[in-house]
Parts: sequence; structure tokens; C-alpha cells
Amino acid sequence: MTAQTIILIFTLIIYLIIIFVFNTARIKYAGGKVGTVINLILITVCLLFIADYVIIFDQLVDNDILEIIKALFRTAALSFLAYGGAKVAAS
Repeated sequence: MTAQTIILIFTLIIYLIIIFVFNTARIKYAGGKVGTVINLILITVCLLFIADYVIIFDQLVDNDILEIIKALFRTAALSFLAYGGAKVAAS
């Protein structure tokens, strides 16, 4: 087991905990600003999850393309969080 595999397993556990906790909170606090913020966090975490695990395609796709895809998903996650946060703050 390589160090990269251990790191990916560890981050997978963290992502699953975050998704489970916020999904439970989303059910409890449905609607309103709190529900909207929880949805923003869930979508951001899912996009960051995809960005981190795009590495599983390293045998199929060139490494430069994987880095571009990773950067795009991370940028999309942070942009979504910033735009959604601004919308929630404005309302």
C-alpha cells in the first residue's frame, strides 16, 4: 500500500463523514438560510471530492489533463461557494 493510497483512503473517510453529517443536518434544518448554506457546503464538498479522486483515471488520461480537470473542479467548487454565499448574504 503506497502513501498515496493511504492518503486517498483517509480523505475518503473524511469526505464521507462530512457528507453524512451535513446531509443529516440538511434534513433537520430544511429551508431557510441555514438549509441553503448546508446545501452550498454539500455541493462544494462533492465537487472537491471529484477533484481529489480524478486521479483514479491516471492510467487512461494524460497527467496534464488530469491536473487541468482537478483545477477546474476545485475552481468550480470555490466559485460556487463564493457565489452562493454572496447570494445568501444578500438575501
